[in-house]
Amino acid sequence: MKIGLIGTGRIGAFHARTLLSVPGVTGIAVADVDTARAASLAETLGVRSAASIEEMYADGLDGVVITAATSAHATLIHQALDAGVPVFCEKPVAPDVPGTVGVVERAQAGSVPVQIGFQRRFDAGYRAAREALHSGELGWLHTLRACTSDRTPPPAGYIPTSGGLFRDCSIHDFDILRWLTGREVVSVYAQGANRGAPFFADGDDVDTCAALLRFDDDTLATVTATRYNGAGHDVRLEVCGSEGARFVGLDDRAPLPSAEPKLSWQRAADPYATFMERFHDAYVTELGVFAEVVAGRAPSPCSPAEALEALYIAEACERSRRTGEPVAVADVRAAAGGTARPKGHSV
Repeated sequence: MKIGLIGTGRIGAFHARTLLSVPGVTGIAVADVDTARAASLAETLGVRSAASIEEMYADGLDGVVITAATSAHATLIHQALDAGVPVFCEKPVAPDVPGTVGVVERAQAGSVPVQIGFQRRFDAGYRAAREALHSGELGWLHTLRACTSDRTPPPAGYIPTSGGLFRDCSIHDFDILRWLTGREVVSVYAQGANRGAPFFADGDDVDTCAALLRFDDDTLATVTATRYNGAGHDVRLEVCGSEGARFVGLDDRAPLPSAEPKLSWQRAADPYATFMERFHDAYVTELGVFAEVVAGRAPSPCSPAEALEALYIAEACERSRRTGEPVAVADVRAAAGGTARPKGHSV
């Protein structure tokens, strides 16, 4: 199969290299508004660089991977659907709820599969925790604690287009919590703070946040995030039940310097520095699954409708942060027109 890739920045270059090793992928074409960057990557990898997206489609594609700027995602997904080409798009679907709803409605009205890039669904630790929970091994679930902590902040220029810490960063936690539990979040209470560089506040954002989530079965979850975790890139989840627990992300490279005098396991000298290190294997698995989607052997493992549900939670958290009050997710959904929830949760 021939796969096109739109957007040749850091994650795009990584995905292009990954696609070269995916079984069944026989050709890759790359395109970018920065044609020189696309050409440079193509030369490095020995693949074709298209002068434009239109040229890339005209040459024939079996699937397309979108890693362009967030502001272009919705337009590029619609373009792929117009061409009848299965599409993988990094999150978010669109910068806002209306744009996301538009993609959801378009995708549900057709038969072309769309996969949204929430790579944590393909991480071995998250999958093992989900299996333990659903097998009954953990008993009934009472508490979830999730964190996403960047080692260093992004460039100042990224913040005005990021959508904010809840939409850009914590949305991964919101998605994985829905996927892992199979439950819906009904209400949130969120706070945010700025202790770091002034460009976060200048961009009407925060550099650190915390949210309390209540699920429809009264399970509670805490979600925290920060742009300033000097110990390293830290992404973990604690899944706590009446009969047992699972801790995702607690490996040798977890940036967890202990304050205790005794420790029975040795922490590695090189903690994770970036999300691409932490989730390298998950990204590889994710694109392998997309190849199966393109070949018609598997359904999309993460639809735009599921991405919209995570966005509703992020929107509720942002509203709560600004008002200082708890927010019902149903109110956010109703304000968007009451778009239907996805049926079940993809595996």
